[in-house]
Amino acid sequence: MALPAWLQPRYRKNTYLFIYYLIQFCGHSWIFTNMTVRFFSFGEDSMVDTFYAIGFVMRVCQSISLLELLHICVGIEPNHLLPRFLQLTERIIILFVVITSQEEVQEKYVVCVLFIFWNLLDMVRYTYSMLSVIGISYAVLTWLSQTLWMPIYPLCVLAEAFAIYQSLPYFESSGTYSTKLPFNLAIYFPYVLKMYLMMLFIGMYFTYSHLYSERRDVLQGFPVKKKKV
Repeated sequence: MALPAWLQPRYRKNTYLFIYYLIQFCGHSWIFTNMTVRFFSFGEDSMVDTFYAIGFVMRVCQSISLLELLHICVGIEPNHLLPRFLQLTERIIILFVVITSQEEVQEKYVVCVLFIFWNLLDMVRYTYSMLSVIGISYAVLTWLSQTLWMPIYPLCVLAEAFAIYQSLPYFESSGTYSTKLPFNLAIYFPYVLKMYLMMLFIGMYFTYSHLYSERRDVLQGFPVKKKKV
């Protein structure tokens, strides 16, 4: 006897993924809408306290996104683990280590710019993923989800690097995360951040190459209208 549709493993998996993507879409849409309304209401002044206004929701969304690594490991998301891991760790390090730990950095314009870039990418990505799970596909949305990252992702990495650069004087003066070790050794965190800057661009090259290959595979069947001669 066949199981009812709602009891089948595939149905439960798709339902879970749909709810997950929906939650992420709602969270990032709220952030983007809030930022847009605040900018038109208060102008450039809204950029200074972006983190205070929406930082909590952003931290929640980024923390929940770590579930995507579990999704890939257990096989319910058909993505590659390493590229997604690199993308998530970039954001987690910048958001929680660099921005959250230094109040002076939270007031920088680069935080607002980063949040805009992250949310633009995630709103499109989660919309596309959410509809794909329930079998809905739009050619324009597919093309957008596979193309929007091409200009924005490198800009994200540049903004992340700039945020690290701006945070260095504050880490140097406060000594946050710097610690002394036995045998006259020490971890000087600004040096760690400078090393991470190099790794950031190496990771960008790897991730960009993977995303480009993925885009080529997805858009192979993309409908292209040929002009009649």
